[in-house]
Amino acid sequence: MFYHLFLFIIININLVKKILVIHTNYREIGGEDVAVDNELKLLADHFEVDKLIFSNSSQITKDEIFSFFSQNNEKSNKQLIKKISTFKPDFAYVHNTWFSASLGIFRILDQHNIDTVVKIHNYRYECTKTQKSKDHLNGEDICLACGFEKNSFSYFNKYFENSFIKSYFVNRYGKKYIKVLLKNKIRILVLTNFQKNSMVNLGVNENKIKVYPNYLKLSKHSSINNENYIAYAGRISKEKGVEELIQSFLSAKLEKIKLKIIGDGPLLAYLKETYRSNKIDYLGQVDNMSVLKIIQESQAVVTATKLLEGQPTLLCEASSLGIPSIFPRSGGISEFFPESCKLSFEQFNYEDLTSKLKLLRDENLLKIEGENNCNYISNYLDEKKMITTFTQIVNNIDE
Repeated sequence: MFYHLFLFIIININLVKKILVIHTNYREIGGEDVAVDNELKLLADHFEVDKLIFSNSSQITKDEIFSFFSQNNEKSNKQLIKKISTFKPDFAYVHNTWFSASLGIFRILDQHNIDTVVKIHNYRYECTKTQKSKDHLNGEDICLACGFEKNSFSYFNKYFENSFIKSYFVNRYGKKYIKVLLKNKIRILVLTNFQKNSMVNLGVNENKIKVYPNYLKLSKHSSINNENYIAYAGRISKEKGVEELIQSFLSAKLEKIKLKIIGDGPLLAYLKETYRSNKIDYLGQVDNMSVLKIIQESQAVVTATKLLEGQPTLLCEASSLGIPSIFPRSGGISEFFPESCKLSFEQFNYEDLTSKLKLLRDENLLKIEGENNCNYISNYLDEKKMITTFTQIVNNIDE
Protein backbone atom coordinates (compact mmCIF):
# COMPACT_ATOMS: atom_id res chain seq x y z
CA MET A 1 0.00 0.00 0.00
CA PHE A 2 2.76 2.45 0.96
CA TYR A 3 4.69 1.60 -2.20
CA HIS A 4 1.68 2.37 -4.42
CA LEU A 5 1.09 5.64 -2.56
CA PHE A 6 4.75 6.56 -3.03
CA LEU A 7 4.56 5.64 -6.73
CA PHE A 8 1.42 7.75 -7.14
CA ILE A 9 3.21 10.77 -5.67
CA ILE A 10 6.29 10.24 -7.84
CA ILE A 11 4.25 9.92 -11.02
CA ASN A 12 2.22 13.02 -10.30
CA ILE A 13 5.12 15.31 -9.41
CA ASN A 14 7.34 13.97 -12.22
CA LEU A 15 10.74 14.18 -10.53
CA VAL A 16 12.36 14.24 -13.96
CA LYS A 17 11.06 17.37 -15.59
CA LYS A 18 13.08 17.83 -18.77
CA ILE A 19 13.45 15.15 -21.42
CA LEU A 20 15.63 15.52 -24.51
CA VAL A 21 14.63 13.21 -27.37
CA ILE A 22 17.44 12.44 -29.83
CA HIS A 23 16.84 10.78 -33.20
CA THR A 24 18.21 10.56 -36.73
CA ASN A 25 15.51 10.55 -39.38
CA TYR A 26 15.72 8.04 -42.21
CA ARG A 27 16.06 9.38 -45.76
CA GLU A 28 12.70 7.84 -46.60
CA ILE A 29 10.29 8.23 -43.68
CA GLY A 30 9.85 4.90 -41.91
CA GLY A 31 8.00 3.34 -39.02
CA GLU A 32 10.66 4.38 -36.52
CA ASP A 33 10.35 8.05 -37.52
CA VAL A 34 6.57 7.86 -37.04
CA ALA A 35 6.99 6.12 -33.67
CA VAL A 36 9.36 8.83 -32.43
CA ASP A 37 6.95 11.56 -33.54
CA ASN A 38 4.06 9.82 -31.74
CA GLU A 39 6.05 9.52 -28.52
CA LEU A 40 7.14 13.15 -28.70
CA LYS A 41 3.48 14.20 -28.76
CA LEU A 42 2.64 11.86 -25.88
CA LEU A 43 5.52 12.96 -23.65
CA ALA A 44 4.94 16.66 -24.34
CA ASP A 45 1.59 16.38 -22.55
CA HIS A 46 3.28 15.23 -19.34
CA PHE A 47 6.86 16.54 -19.32
CA GLU A 48 8.91 19.44 -20.58
CA VAL A 49 10.28 17.99 -23.79
CA ASP A 50 12.75 19.17 -26.40
CA LYS A 51 14.15 17.31 -29.38
CA LEU A 52 17.36 17.09 -31.34
CA ILE A 53 16.60 15.57 -34.73
CA PHE A 54 19.37 14.83 -37.22
CA SER A 55 18.99 14.00 -40.91
CA ASN A 56 21.06 11.83 -43.20
CA SER A 57 21.80 13.79 -46.37
CA SER A 58 22.17 12.09 -49.74
CA GLN A 59 25.43 13.95 -50.35
CA ILE A 60 28.13 12.80 -47.91
CA THR A 61 30.49 15.56 -46.76
CA LYS A 62 34.22 15.20 -45.98
CA ASP A 63 33.46 15.58 -42.27
CA GLU A 64 30.91 12.79 -42.45
CA ILE A 65 33.39 10.51 -44.19
CA PHE A 66 35.79 11.08 -41.30
CA SER A 67 32.99 10.39 -38.81
CA PHE A 68 32.40 6.99 -40.45
CA PHE A 69 35.93 6.01 -39.43
CA SER A 70 35.84 7.56 -35.96
CA GLN A 71 32.14 6.89 -35.18
CA ASN A 72 32.17 10.45 -33.88
CA ASN A 73 30.50 13.38 -35.68
CA GLU A 74 31.91 16.65 -34.36
CA LYS A 75 29.14 18.70 -35.95
CA SER A 76 26.49 16.61 -34.20
CA ASN A 77 28.42 16.75 -30.93
CA LYS A 78 28.44 20.56 -31.05
CA GLN A 79 24.71 20.63 -31.68
CA LEU A 80 24.13 18.37 -28.69
CA ILE A 81 26.40 20.41 -26.41
CA LYS A 82 24.55 23.57 -27.41
CA LYS A 83 21.17 21.91 -26.76
CA ILE A 84 22.33 20.69 -23.33
CA SER A 85 23.54 24.21 -22.49
CA THR A 86 20.25 25.88 -23.40
CA PHE A 87 17.67 23.22 -22.45
CA LYS A 88 19.49 21.63 -19.49
CA PRO A 89 17.77 18.21 -19.73
CA ASP A 90 17.46 15.79 -16.82
CA PHE A 91 17.08 12.82 -19.10
CA ALA A 92 18.06 11.81 -22.66
CA TYR A 93 15.85 9.50 -24.69
CA VAL A 94 17.86 8.25 -27.68
CA HIS A 95 16.48 6.47 -30.74
CA ASN A 96 18.27 5.98 -34.08
CA THR A 97 21.90 7.19 -34.15
CA TRP A 98 22.97 5.93 -37.60
CA PHE A 99 24.72 7.80 -39.00
CA SER A 100 24.47 11.58 -38.51
CA ALA A 101 23.96 11.56 -34.76
CA SER A 102 26.93 9.16 -34.45
CA LEU A 103 27.98 7.26 -31.36
CA GLY A 104 29.91 10.26 -30.05
CA ILE A 105 26.72 11.64 -28.51
CA PHE A 106 26.87 8.99 -25.80
CA ARG A 107 30.25 10.29 -24.64
CA ILE A 108 28.83 13.83 -24.49
CA LEU A 109 25.80 12.71 -22.48
CA ASP A 110 28.06 10.80 -20.10
CA GLN A 111 30.36 13.80 -19.63
CA HIS A 112 27.36 15.93 -18.70
CA ASN A 113 26.10 13.22 -16.32
CA ILE A 114 22.74 12.99 -18.09
CA ASP A 115 20.74 9.84 -17.40
CA THR A 116 20.33 8.11 -20.77
CA VAL A 117 17.96 5.50 -22.15
CA VAL A 118 18.25 4.06 -25.66
CA LYS A 119 15.22 2.63 -27.44
CA ILE A 120 15.92 -0.22 -29.87
CA HIS A 121 13.36 -0.36 -32.69
CA ASN A 122 14.87 -3.08 -34.89
CA TYR A 123 17.46 -5.86 -35.06
CA ARG A 124 20.22 -3.97 -36.89
CA TYR A 125 22.50 -4.52 -33.89
CA GLU A 126 22.33 -8.28 -34.60
CA CYS A 127 23.03 -7.91 -38.32
CA THR A 128 25.87 -5.36 -38.31
CA LYS A 129 28.08 -6.62 -35.50
CA THR A 130 30.53 -8.33 -37.89
CA GLN A 131 32.19 -7.96 -41.30
CA LYS A 132 31.80 -11.71 -42.02
CA SER A 133 28.65 -13.04 -43.67
CA LYS A 134 28.93 -16.40 -41.90
CA ASP A 135 28.96 -14.70 -38.49
CA HIS A 136 25.92 -12.66 -39.50
CA LEU A 137 23.98 -15.80 -40.44
CA ASN A 138 25.15 -17.96 -37.50
CA GLY A 139 24.84 -21.14 -39.56
CA GLU A 140 21.43 -20.30 -41.06
CA ASP A 141 20.63 -19.83 -44.75
CA ILE A 142 18.79 -16.56 -44.16
CA CYS A 143 18.79 -13.89 -41.46
CA LEU A 144 15.26 -13.50 -40.12
CA ALA A 145 16.09 -10.03 -38.84
CA CYS A 146 16.91 -8.42 -42.19
CA GLY A 147 16.49 -11.00 -44.96
CA PHE A 148 20.24 -11.34 -45.69
CA GLU A 149 20.78 -14.63 -47.56
CA LYS A 150 23.63 -17.12 -47.65
CA ASN A 151 25.91 -16.91 -50.69
CA SER A 152 28.65 -19.51 -51.19
CA PHE A 153 30.88 -16.92 -52.87
CA SER A 154 30.37 -14.12 -50.36
CA TYR A 155 32.74 -13.67 -47.41
CA PHE A 156 31.72 -10.08 -46.69
CA ASN A 157 28.64 -9.15 -44.66
CA LYS A 158 26.98 -6.91 -47.25
CA TYR A 159 24.18 -5.51 -45.10
CA PHE A 160 23.31 -2.88 -47.71
CA GLU A 161 22.71 -4.88 -50.86
CA ASN A 162 23.71 -2.05 -53.22
CA SER A 163 26.83 -0.80 -51.44
CA PHE A 164 30.03 -2.45 -50.17
CA ILE A 165 31.33 0.81 -48.71
CA LYS A 166 28.15 1.64 -46.82
CA SER A 167 27.97 -1.93 -45.55
CA TYR A 168 31.57 -1.82 -44.35
CA PHE A 169 30.93 1.35 -42.35
CA VAL A 170 27.61 0.23 -40.86
CA ASN A 171 29.31 -2.99 -39.71
CA ARG A 172 32.03 -0.95 -37.99
CA TYR A 173 29.28 1.13 -36.49
CA GLY A 174 27.31 -1.90 -35.33
CA LYS A 175 30.30 -3.49 -33.61
CA LYS A 176 30.97 -0.34 -31.62
CA TYR A 177 27.27 0.23 -30.94
CA ILE A 178 27.11 -3.12 -29.14
CA LYS A 179 29.95 -1.98 -26.90
CA VAL A 180 28.06 1.22 -26.11
CA LEU A 181 24.95 -0.76 -25.17
CA LEU A 182 26.99 -2.97 -22.86
CA LYS A 183 27.99 0.05 -20.76
CA ASN A 184 26.43 -0.03 -17.31
CA LYS A 185 25.18 3.55 -17.26
CA ILE A 186 23.04 3.28 -20.39
CA ARG A 187 19.62 1.69 -19.95
CA ILE A 188 17.75 0.09 -22.84
CA LEU A 189 14.13 -0.05 -23.95
CA VAL A 190 12.92 -2.72 -26.37
CA LEU A 191 9.57 -3.37 -28.04
CA THR A 192 8.98 -6.98 -26.97
CA ASN A 193 10.14 -9.68 -24.58
CA PHE A 194 11.44 -11.58 -27.60
CA GLN A 195 13.74 -8.67 -28.40
CA LYS A 196 14.78 -8.44 -24.76
CA ASN A 197 15.90 -12.09 -24.83
CA SER A 198 17.79 -11.39 -28.04
CA MET A 199 19.77 -8.64 -26.32
CA VAL A 200 20.43 -10.77 -23.25
CA ASN A 201 21.87 -13.45 -25.56
CA LEU A 202 24.10 -10.74 -26.97
CA GLY A 203 25.56 -10.16 -23.50
CA VAL A 204 23.54 -7.19 -22.28
CA ASN A 205 22.66 -7.25 -18.58
CA GLU A 206 18.99 -8.20 -18.28
CA ASN A 207 18.46 -5.70 -15.46
CA LYS A 208 19.27 -2.83 -17.84
CA ILE A 209 16.52 -3.77 -20.29
CA LYS A 210 12.84 -2.92 -20.06
CA VAL A 211 10.05 -3.72 -22.50
CA TYR A 212 8.31 -0.53 -23.62
CA PRO A 213 6.36 -0.73 -26.90
CA ASN A 214 5.87 2.23 -29.20
CA TYR A 215 2.98 4.47 -28.32
CA LEU A 216 0.25 4.46 -30.93
CA LYS A 217 -2.71 6.81 -30.79
CA LEU A 218 -5.26 4.14 -31.46
CA SER A 219 -8.18 4.65 -33.81
CA LYS A 220 -11.64 4.30 -32.29
CA HIS A 221 -13.51 1.10 -33.02
CA SER A 222 -16.88 1.70 -34.66
CA SER A 223 -19.31 -0.81 -36.07
CA ILE A 224 -19.59 -0.68 -39.87
CA ASN A 225 -20.56 -3.07 -42.63
CA ASN A 226 -17.34 -4.76 -43.68
CA GLU A 227 -16.76 -5.34 -47.37
CA ASN A 228 -15.69 -8.64 -48.89
CA TYR A 229 -11.91 -8.24 -48.94
CA ILE A 230 -8.81 -8.67 -46.82
CA ALA A 231 -5.88 -6.25 -46.88
CA TYR A 232 -2.10 -6.35 -46.86
CA ALA A 233 -0.21 -3.07 -46.41
CA GLY A 234 3.56 -2.73 -46.43
CA ARG A 235 6.67 -3.13 -48.52
CA ILE A 236 6.22 -5.37 -51.56
CA SER A 237 9.38 -7.43 -51.32
CA LYS A 238 10.65 -10.98 -51.04
CA GLU A 239 11.34 -10.86 -47.30
CA LYS A 240 7.78 -9.70 -46.58
CA GLY A 241 6.38 -12.94 -48.03
CA VAL A 242 3.89 -11.20 -50.31
CA GLU A 243 4.18 -13.79 -53.09
CA GLU A 244 3.56 -16.66 -50.66
CA LEU A 245 0.62 -14.72 -49.28
CA ILE A 246 -0.90 -14.43 -52.75
CA GLN A 247 -0.33 -18.13 -53.45
CA SER A 248 -1.99 -19.13 -50.17
CA PHE A 249 -4.88 -16.75 -50.79
CA LEU A 250 -5.53 -18.25 -54.23
CA SER A 251 -5.24 -21.78 -52.79
CA ALA A 252 -7.88 -20.97 -50.16
CA LYS A 253 -10.43 -20.40 -52.96
CA LEU A 254 -12.47 -17.83 -51.08
CA GLU A 255 -15.29 -17.31 -53.53
CA LYS A 256 -16.58 -13.93 -52.30
CA ILE A 257 -13.42 -12.42 -50.80
CA LYS A 258 -10.76 -10.35 -52.60
CA LEU A 259 -7.21 -9.45 -51.57
CA LYS A 260 -6.14 -5.81 -51.61
CA ILE A 261 -2.38 -5.21 -51.65
CA ILE A 262 -1.24 -1.75 -50.56
CA GLY A 263 2.32 -0.52 -50.98
CA ASP A 264 5.28 -0.45 -53.32
CA GLY A 265 8.57 -2.28 -53.61
CA PRO A 266 10.93 -4.24 -55.86
CA LEU A 267 8.53 -7.19 -56.25
CA LEU A 268 5.42 -5.24 -57.23
CA ALA A 269 5.85 -5.30 -61.03
CA TYR A 270 6.65 -9.03 -60.99
CA LEU A 271 3.62 -9.87 -58.86
CA LYS A 272 1.26 -7.79 -61.01
CA GLU A 273 2.50 -9.60 -64.12
CA THR A 274 2.61 -13.11 -62.60
CA TYR A 275 -0.59 -13.11 -60.55
CA ARG A 276 -3.20 -11.47 -62.72
CA SER A 277 -6.54 -12.13 -61.11
CA ASN A 278 -9.81 -10.27 -60.66
CA LYS A 279 -9.60 -11.37 -57.03
CA ILE A 280 -6.44 -9.32 -56.38
CA ASP A 281 -6.24 -5.50 -56.38
CA TYR A 282 -2.78 -3.88 -56.42
CA LEU A 283 -3.36 -0.39 -55.01
CA GLY A 284 0.24 0.88 -54.86
CA GLN A 285 1.15 3.65 -52.42
CA VAL A 286 -1.81 5.01 -50.46
CA ASP A 287 -1.86 7.81 -47.87
CA ASN A 288 -2.22 6.82 -44.23
CA MET A 289 -5.80 8.02 -43.79
CA SER A 290 -6.89 6.01 -46.82
CA VAL A 291 -5.06 2.94 -45.51
CA LEU A 292 -6.97 3.20 -42.22
CA LYS A 293 -10.26 3.45 -44.11
CA ILE A 294 -9.37 0.37 -46.18
CA ILE A 295 -8.49 -1.54 -42.99
CA GLN A 296 -11.67 -0.45 -41.23
CA GLU A 297 -13.86 -1.72 -44.07
CA SER A 298 -12.00 -5.03 -44.49
CA GLN A 299 -12.84 -8.51 -43.21
CA ALA A 300 -9.28 -8.85 -41.88
CA VAL A 301 -5.68 -7.75 -42.44
CA VAL A 302 -2.95 -10.24 -43.24
CA THR A 303 0.82 -10.49 -43.29
CA ALA A 304 3.16 -13.35 -44.17
CA THR A 305 6.42 -11.64 -43.26
CA LYS A 306 9.53 -13.82 -43.20
CA LEU A 307 11.31 -11.50 -40.76
CA LEU A 308 11.46 -10.92 -37.02
CA GLU A 309 9.36 -7.78 -36.93
CA GLY A 310 9.48 -5.27 -34.10
CA GLN A 311 6.05 -3.79 -33.45
CA PRO A 312 3.47 -4.50 -36.18
CA THR A 313 1.85 -1.07 -36.64
CA LEU A 314 -0.59 -2.30 -39.30
CA LEU A 315 -1.83 -5.10 -37.06
CA CYS A 316 -2.10 -2.85 -34.00
CA GLU A 317 -4.14 -0.33 -36.00
CA ALA A 318 -6.39 -3.12 -37.23
CA SER A 319 -6.94 -4.38 -33.69
CA SER A 320 -7.88 -0.91 -32.47
CA LEU A 321 -10.53 -0.83 -35.21
CA GLY A 322 -11.89 -4.24 -34.19
CA ILE A 323 -10.50 -5.88 -37.34
CA PRO A 324 -8.90 -9.34 -36.91
CA SER A 325 -5.38 -10.14 -38.16
CA ILE A 326 -3.85 -13.20 -39.79
CA PHE A 327 -0.14 -13.24 -38.95
CA PRO A 328 2.84 -15.58 -38.49
CA ARG A 329 4.01 -16.58 -35.02
CA SER A 330 7.36 -14.88 -35.43
CA GLY A 331 9.51 -12.89 -33.05
CA GLY A 332 7.42 -10.69 -30.80
CA ILE A 333 4.37 -10.25 -33.04
CA SER A 334 2.23 -12.53 -30.86
CA GLU A 335 2.89 -10.28 -27.84
CA PHE A 336 0.49 -7.74 -29.33
CA PHE A 337 -2.39 -10.24 -29.38
CA PRO A 338 -4.29 -12.26 -26.77
CA GLU A 339 -3.08 -15.82 -26.24
CA SER A 340 -6.46 -17.10 -27.40
CA CYS A 341 -5.93 -15.72 -30.93
CA LYS A 342 -7.07 -18.31 -33.48
CA LEU A 343 -5.82 -16.71 -36.70
CA SER A 344 -2.05 -16.89 -36.22
CA PHE A 345 -0.09 -19.45 -38.26
CA GLU A 346 3.27 -21.18 -38.09
CA GLN A 347 5.81 -19.01 -39.89
CA PHE A 348 6.84 -20.45 -43.31
CA ASN A 349 4.04 -23.04 -43.10
CA TYR A 350 1.92 -21.84 -46.00
CA GLU A 351 -0.55 -24.71 -45.73
CA ASP A 352 -1.26 -23.43 -42.22
CA LEU A 353 -1.65 -19.91 -43.65
CA THR A 354 -4.13 -21.25 -46.22
CA SER A 355 -6.11 -22.99 -43.48
CA LYS A 356 -6.31 -19.73 -41.50
CA LEU A 357 -7.47 -17.86 -44.61
CA LYS A 358 -10.27 -20.40 -45.01
CA LEU A 359 -11.52 -19.40 -41.54
CA LEU A 360 -12.54 -16.07 -43.09
CA ARG A 361 -15.76 -17.83 -44.06
CA ASP A 362 -16.72 -17.89 -40.37
CA GLU A 363 -18.19 -14.42 -39.76
CA ASN A 364 -18.89 -15.10 -36.08
CA LEU A 365 -15.24 -16.07 -35.49
CA LEU A 366 -14.06 -12.88 -37.19
CA LYS A 367 -16.33 -10.79 -34.97
CA ILE A 368 -15.08 -12.47 -31.78
CA GLU A 369 -11.42 -12.22 -32.85
CA GLY A 370 -11.82 -8.55 -33.74
CA GLU A 371 -13.42 -7.69 -30.40
CA ASN A 372 -10.83 -9.66 -28.42
CA ASN A 373 -7.97 -8.00 -30.28
CA CYS A 374 -9.49 -4.56 -29.76
CA ASN A 375 -9.84 -5.06 -26.00
CA TYR A 376 -6.32 -6.42 -25.73
CA ILE A 377 -4.50 -3.69 -27.66
CA SER A 378 -6.56 -0.92 -26.03
CA ASN A 379 -5.35 -2.14 -22.64
CA TYR A 380 -1.79 -2.93 -23.75
CA LEU A 381 -1.15 0.48 -25.33
CA ASP A 382 -3.34 2.46 -22.94
CA GLU A 383 -2.05 6.03 -22.76
CA LYS A 384 -2.24 6.38 -18.97
CA LYS A 385 -0.51 3.06 -18.47
CA MET A 386 2.27 4.00 -20.87
CA ILE A 387 2.88 7.36 -19.18
CA THR A 388 2.97 5.66 -15.77
CA THR A 389 5.52 3.17 -17.05
CA PHE A 390 7.63 5.86 -18.71
CA THR A 391 7.62 7.95 -15.54
CA GLN A 392 8.94 4.94 -13.66
CA ILE A 393 11.62 4.49 -16.34
CA VAL A 394 12.92 8.07 -16.27
CA ASN A 395 12.91 8.14 -12.48
CA ASN A 396 14.54 4.68 -12.39
CA ILE A 397 11.84 3.15 -10.21
CA ASP A 398 11.35 -0.61 -10.28
CA GLU A 399 7.80 -1.84 -10.67
